[in-house]
Amino acid sequence: MSSTSNFQDAIRQAQSSALVGPNVIRNALPFVGGGLLLTAVGSWGGLGVISTAPQLFMPTFIVAIIAEIALFFIAQGVAAKGNNGAAVPLLATYSLLSGYTLAGLIYVALSTVGIMGIVIAAGGCGITFMAASPIGSNLSERDGFALAKTVQLGIIALLVVLVAQLLFSFFGVFTPTFLEIAISGVGVVLFVGAAVVDFFILPRTYRDDQYLAAALSMYLTYINLFIFILRLLIAFNRR
Repeated sequence: MSSTSNFQDAIRQAQSSALVGPNVIRNALPFVGGGLLLTAVGSWGGLGVISTAPQLFMPTFIVAIIAEIALFFIAQGVAAKGNNGAAVPLLATYSLLSGYTLAGLIYVALSTVGIMGIVIAAGGCGITFMAASPIGSNLSERDGFALAKTVQLGIIALLVVLVAQLLFSFFGVFTPTFLEIAISGVGVVLFVGAAVVDFFILPRTYRDDQYLAAALSMYLTYINLFIFILRLLIAFNRR
């Protein structure tokens, strides 16, 4: 009874909070979907390069990832200013580049967990979206900001681990399977949490006309969730 009462109180608190952009997520969703479709196109192009000219993939991958990082900050700044006309082509290009850099992981997935593994990863993102929407929208101010801070710190720690993992790989030291499962599992949990946080924090951060900035945030959440689910499936397959 008390837990039910607390949940109802949390809903009332969230509903009574002042929102900067109550419709920003609704406005952002078509662009999130469009970005994910362009990512699929970019991955398809990357797979084509791997199949037909594998010696070209790594040099073009390096160029693409540098351009992707630079474009992210440019697109984020333009979108945050509400300059949607300029932000759309930037975000479209970013999505294509993101897909291209994912092609290597997709290629490994196809040879280990198959197309069904990719479908499971994509389906997991869809299920997370459906579950995160009501949960995140109904969080109390205290719980929402506490969760946001926890997820933020967790993602920073995860990023440090991933950078260390990458550096060790340059010296021929690769992550043991059990550790890869642990890292990927933590990544899945953190980005599921980030999906919940998006529905709480974005309407309190962006105005309705800043929907492209919100779309970029949501896009990053779901593309990273997809990556970590896929990594987890690959790691389990290699046990």
